[in-house]
Amino acid sequence: MNKEIFDVVVVGGGPAGATAAETLAKKGKKVLLLDRDGRIKPCGGAIPPRLIKDYEIPDSLLVAKATSARMVSPKNNRVDIPIEDGFVGMVNRSEFDEWLRERARKFGAVRRVGNFTNLEEEGDLVKITYRVREKAEIGSGVLSEVYARAVVGADGAKSGVGRAAGVPGCSEANYVFAYHEIIRRPAVTNSDYDDSRCDVLYQKDISPDFYGWVFPHGDTLSIGTGSADKGFSLRNAVGKLRADIGLADAELVRHEGAPLPMKPLKKWDNGKNVILAGDAAGVVAPASGEGIYYAMLGGQLAGEAIEEFLVTNEVSKLRLARKRFMKEHRLPFIVLGVMQHFWYTSNKRRESFVKMCEDKDVQKLTFEAYMNKKLVRKKPMAHIKIFIKDMGHLLGIAKTS
Repeated sequence: MNKEIFDVVVVGGGPAGATAAETLAKKGKKVLLLDRDGRIKPCGGAIPPRLIKDYEIPDSLLVAKATSARMVSPKNNRVDIPIEDGFVGMVNRSEFDEWLRERARKFGAVRRVGNFTNLEEEGDLVKITYRVREKAEIGSGVLSEVYARAVVGADGAKSGVGRAAGVPGCSEANYVFAYHEIIRRPAVTNSDYDDSRCDVLYQKDISPDFYGWVFPHGDTLSIGTGSADKGFSLRNAVGKLRADIGLADAELVRHEGAPLPMKPLKKWDNGKNVILAGDAAGVVAPASGEGIYYAMLGGQLAGEAIEEFLVTNEVSKLRLARKRFMKEHRLPFIVLGVMQHFWYTSNKRRESFVKMCEDKDVQKLTFEAYMNKKLVRKKPMAHIKIFIKDMGHLLGIAKTS
């Protein structure tokens, strides 16, 4: 039997995998994009202007444009933050991800539906085994195999590709478990509802250690929460949140749950022929849980590193993806990690955190960093003011109500 050989097999067709496949296809590589059927990740669907610009996302994919954010404290204090001179785009992941996969196909990637089962080395190639399901039952279907010179694992947190390839840390990483419900927006909504505003709730009964959200999606809404506490019922929390905002009886379109990594893995490759991207590599921003931009950037960098590896046959090239990513985003991830570790640990601290967000300098610098994906280094006096106020909240000498 003749072997079916690709330059690269990309496992996982989310933003990371689709972008990796597109990047490699543009470089003339023979690419297979393998994605499991029916996968939709729980996600608020927010994408910043930098992503829209860098990856040429058409306006038609934006189901809503958020021009403000509301922070809600444990005591129900609310801080409304306008997004000056711009907006945050909102997408439905089902349509957005499919559009990205199709764009990769148009540039030459081969698309195939199947569930990854294993990989093993055969000489200079990697054999990838996957199952094409014929029935709904898990484990059913026909096993197929393809061969590749290299593999991109973009198959989500606790990556099966990463574990099979021996990438360290895939099984031990810390995760927040996320759950959301997509509901149909009723004709009549709560008078306080604003379809151009993203609501973020820092309340213990919604999430003891993360946050809940209500994000507009045009004709639908994403209502969700996350927590690392395995004993906390995410489904019940979302039910309470829906009731609190008067949408308990709204039509449920679908619901999803999945783990979200909160820290990039220390190594993204196996030192041979496999590299991870997106959630598989742990590139979800701490504190915010944002992942789409970082997934697409990680997929692009993985594709570029793989291409350099294929040209030179030097396995050291695989390390370039993580090196390049961390050079640009290491500091923001550290800052966000510290923020989540400190401010999210108690209702008292969360109350102080939301109170701190009333400051106009905090609002402006935070959104400039989010929109452009860079820490704002200008306006040193604003940073000094924020530091002084931050210390006041840390020491408990600033009022929270």
